[in-house]
Amino acid sequence: MKLVVGITGATGVIYGIKLLELLNRMNIEVHLVISNWAEKVIIKETDYLLEYVKGLTKYVYKENNFDAPIASGSFKTDGMIVIPCSMKTLSGIANGYASNLINRSADVIIKESRKLVIVPRETPLSVIHLENMLKLARIGVTILPPIPAFYQKPQNIDDIYNHVISRILDQFNIANELFQRWGQS
Repeated sequence: MKLVVGITGATGVIYGIKLLELLNRMNIEVHLVISNWAEKVIIKETDYLLEYVKGLTKYVYKENNFDAPIASGSFKTDGMIVIPCSMKTLSGIANGYASNLINRSADVIIKESRKLVIVPRETPLSVIHLENMLKLARIGVTILPPIPAFYQKPQNIDDIYNHVISRILDQFNIANELFQRWGQS
C-alpha cells in the first residue's frame, strides 16, 4: 500500500504524528508533506523533533515542491489523508486551488478517483467551513473529524488517538485492533 499524508498547520498535529508512527510500524509506504505552518505547530504543541517526524518515512517533500511525484496523477497511490486539515487547506482542496503540494496532491487524488480522507481541525465551524466540507463529501471525500468515542472507556490519551486513527485506517481497509470495537467484549 502507498499513501500520501499531508500534515497542515492546524492544532492536533499529534494525530498526524501518531498516524505516521503506526503506518511506519505497518511498513506502509508513506509520501509525506508537512506544511510550513505544521512544522511550527509541531514545535509548539508537541515534544517531537521535526527530524524524528520526517524520519518516519523515506519520502518527504516540501510544500512548494510541485516536481514531487505525488503532484502527478500518473504516480499511483492508494489514497491520501490530510491530518489535521486546516480550514485554509480544506478550502483550497474544495475549490481546486492547488497553491501548495498538499492541495495539489489532494487535487490529484480527487481527479484520479482515489480515496481522500480529510481530518478537519476547527471548532466551532462556520457556514463556509461546512459548505466546503459538504462540497467535498458530495464528490466522495471522507470527512472524518477527530472526535473520540467513549464507549470503549479510554484509559489514557493514546486510547483517544488510537480510536481516531483506527477509523482512518478502516477507510483504507487496513486491518487494525487499536481499540475495542462496539459489540466486542
